Amino acid sequence: MPTPASQPPSAATSRRTFLRTTVATASALAACSLRTPAVHAAGTDAIRIGMLGCGGRCSGAADQALSLGPDVKLVAMNDVFRRRMEEKREIFRTKYPAQFLATDDTCTWGLDGYKTVIEASDAVLIACASKYHSFYAEEAVKAGKHVFVEKPHAIDPAGCIRMRRTCELAKKQGVCVVSGHESRYDIAYQEQVKRLHDGAIGKVVAIQSMFLRAPYGVVHRDPQLSEIEYQFANWYHFRWLSGDDVTQSLVHNLDRMRWVLHEENPTWCFGLGGRSTSFGEEYGDMFDHHTAVYEFASGPRLYALCQTRVGCYPSWDDIIMGTKGVCHWTDCRIEGEHPWRYDGPRNDAHTEEQKILIGAIREGRVVNHGDTMVDSTYTAIMGQVACYDGTPVSWEQITQADFEFEPKVADVRLDGTPSITPNADGNYPLPRPGLDKFL
Repeated sequence: MPTPASQPPSAATSRRTFLRTTVATASALAACSLRTPAVHAAGTDAIRIGMLGCGGRCSGAADQALSLGPDVKLVAMNDVFRRRMEEKREIFRTKYPAQFLATDDTCTWGLDGYKTVIEASDAVLIACASKYHSFYAEEAVKAGKHVFVEKPHAIDPAGCIRMRRTCELAKKQGVCVVSGHESRYDIAYQEQVKRLHDGAIGKVVAIQSMFLRAPYGVVHRDPQLSEIEYQFANWYHFRWLSGDDVTQSLVHNLDRMRWVLHEENPTWCFGLGGRSTSFGEEYGDMFDHHTAVYEFASGPRLYALCQTRVGCYPSWDDIIMGTKGVCHWTDCRIEGEHPWRYDGPRNDAHTEEQKILIGAIREGRVVNHGDTMVDSTYTAIMGQVACYDGTPVSWEQITQADFEFEPKVADVRLDGTPSITPNADGNYPLPRPGLDKFL
């Protein structure tokens, strides 16, 4: 009976470990880093950060950024919901009293508050309903602000087009775009990929990637909320806000495996998906299982699986099979002709994301993760659409498409009419592979 793989443990990073990590990360990112004048608050050394989203991930990113030193100040916050914003405002004001500079005017809620956050900040942390990631990033970069963008960086081809445009604009503006693909900042994974690139398992021939878990972040209906407000509260389970689970979860695995494969993009893929057990309005209009199979010109096939079902086998792992051995990703272990297991220090990859952003601002450098973040996102969307359409999708098809899940960002209103509603049984309509087409 296989033992479920679990997420690797992480520990706080000492200054000495941080220095080693910084060297490794700087080497990996050298190709996308350049010098530019530091962007701080006028006349001070403060780095003003703002939050777009007050859920767990954006709050975690802000906490990690603030922990990096007293020069980091939280100056603005926004969330769709006032209550959530106010709860997090009180937490940060209590934990970081000297670094909390946000005011009543810069603590906002609703869909227009992003403008206040961007105006008040030097660096904007974006981790909210994923539909808005590329939109907020573009608005911030247009204003000359640094951004940290959580994954997925887009949920549809229109979002990828916007995100790539934003990354190119950031280079011209001289501001940072840091990706939330945190696996790349784990020092154990960095060592593991170096060994794979040096031939530790020979030529990669096949990969099995898995993100298998129970339903994530389920929110039951509050009768005081309108239909659209409920969908925002339970945004993970609605395609137009989250992009579904290949884009939302498997993007981690797909980004890691593109890294292993020297950033190669797949030539085509096909997918299977549907819903078998997760019924009810709280599960929105997403599938509860997917399989996407990718082919690469260099030869390997990538078999990627995700699920959100109760009582089923859990795993968060990649098994990379080569001509001379096998790599077990989360265990940081290689079997075969060149056996190896990582036994060095571990770092917190989420904190490392903020170290990269804050460190670059302090030093007047620009970090731009645009090349990897956009193509990895396209790879995930490609697999998601293949599952929805039920037909193969090529790299050219997905990168030349421009559709956006409805409603478009510009058309969303909290008092507007929802694009989907539940039926009498409380279930929302699902994509029908072979019948409904997105491409």
